[in-house]
This record gives sequence, C-alpha cells and structure tokens, in this order.
Amino acid sequence: MKKNIITGIFAFFLVNTFAQTYCTEENQTLCESTLDKFADKDWEDLPVNEVAIRVARNFLGTPYVAKTLEIPGEEKLVIDLQGLDCTTFLENVVVFSRLIKKQELDFDSFQEELAFLRYRDGEQGAYPTRLHYFSDWIYENAQKGIIEDVTRKVGGVTYENKLNFMSTHPAAYRQLSENAEFVKAIAENESEISGREYHYLPKATVAQHESKIQSGDLIAITTGIAGLDIVHVGFALRQNGRIHLFHASTGSNKVEISEKPLADYLAGNKSQSGVMVCRLVGIE
Repeated sequence: MKKNIITGIFAFFLVNTFAQTYCTEENQTLCESTLDKFADKDWEDLPVNEVAIRVARNFLGTPYVAKTLEIPGEEKLVIDLQGLDCTTFLENVVVFSRLIKKQELDFDSFQEELAFLRYRDGEQGAYPTRLHYFSDWIYENAQKGIIEDVTRKVGGVTYENKLNFMSTHPAAYRQLSENAEFVKAIAENESEISGREYHYLPKATVAQHESKIQSGDLIAITTGIAGLDIVHVGFALRQNGRIHLFHASTGSNKVEISEKPLADYLAGNKSQSGVMVCRLVGIE
C-alpha cells in the first residue's frame, strides 16, 4: 500500500512538472534504462529502418495491454512501456529509433518526440488532437517528415477511406460519451481525413508485391468494417525471404514476430482487407 501511495504521488508530480504527461515511476525508470541501453549500442550510423528492427527486438515478449492511453480526466501524454498495444508498440519503437539517430537519449527528448508523433500538427491538446485514426497518423507524420507513405510505390491501389466510426459510436469512447463538443471535433476530423487520397495493397496482392517491402517498414492493416480504416499495425520483418509482421499481438498477448508470412496472416482474417506501407525517413 505504501509503495502504491508513493507511486501515485510520483505520477502526480510528473504530470504537474511536465504539464500534460502521465507516467508512473516504474515507467519512467524503464524508459530511462532503455534510453541508457540504446546509448551504449552505437547504432546511430545504421539506416533508420535497421535501427527500428533492433529497437523492436528489445520489446519482444512485452505484454499486450489495450487502452493504456485512455486514462481518466483531461488528455495526457501517456508513457507506458510495461504494457503495449499495437499502436503504442509502433510509436515507442519509432520514437526510440529517431532519438538514437539524433543522439538525444534523455527522458525529456523522449516526451517531446512522442508528443510530436502522437498529436495533430505535433501539438498536444485535448482528446480530439490525438491521432485516433491510423490513416490520419500516416498523413500527419508524413507531413512532419517522419515517414513516407510508400504504398502506391510498392503496388498499391486507391483505398476508399470513408470514416465515421468514432462520431457515430460515441458511447464506445468514454471521452466522447461525456463531451458532445469532442464528438463534433472528431466528426470534422473524419470528414477531412475522408477527403484525402489513400492507397493500399489488397491482401490478395501482398505476396506479389512483398519483394518491394523492406524490413523496418511500418505496416498498417486495413479493414472492410464500415467507418473504420486500420485495425492493426506493426513492422515488416523479412525472414527466409518472406515478409512477416513484427507486432503487439492480441493472439499471443505479447510482442512477437508472426509465425506466418504477412500474406498468409492476412488471409486468415476476414475483416482485414489489405495493408498500407510506410517507410521511416532517414535522419542525417
């Protein structure tokens, strides 16, 4: 009980010190030790996609935990490395990889880089400013120069991206069920996203085009579910000549490398329609 009280006090202190961050003592310690570990690796001269795969391997076996960003109260930059869902796994790997390349391996830089990645225009605000739809995440972070959407280059075709799921299902999201203005803001975001041009590789064509996908590419799995865009994300990893998915899995409840190649993984899930492919932009 005493430890929980101390941890709670520390988390409160961290939130107030860094204004919009929520991080427990255990998670800050884990983050700082991970940064120290990477500082000793001399990976800064490697291509960023190779750095990403090496960083991702550090998280193999980390438990899958859903909805770690959905904390009570106002929107906070949540830092949680003890339990990862598919998106937070991907985000943390991207952030650590970029910090390694920039040689800025300290906790303050981690917070700044994560907020820049996770929020619209790189500026953390209220709940609607978080990049909830991953196709929006792709667009925004391409605009920031963090990634390049290479889906069309690797053989992608037009993807009809018509979004409305969050605004039409507000009861499924605590923050939306409590705030009508947030629902309105989300609906406006959905309309903007739906007006953009996107591409995807239909799952029947992934095997045909996988030779153009590189280890370390970001993989976003599209869906046929009405009103949604992306249902799962991870990294590409080439093994024995085939592309596999490096991801936080709901099947095994941990970070893992898929046993099946990506094309076969997709074929086994009726709701998954294909993939978008993004590439990390190098940092000089």
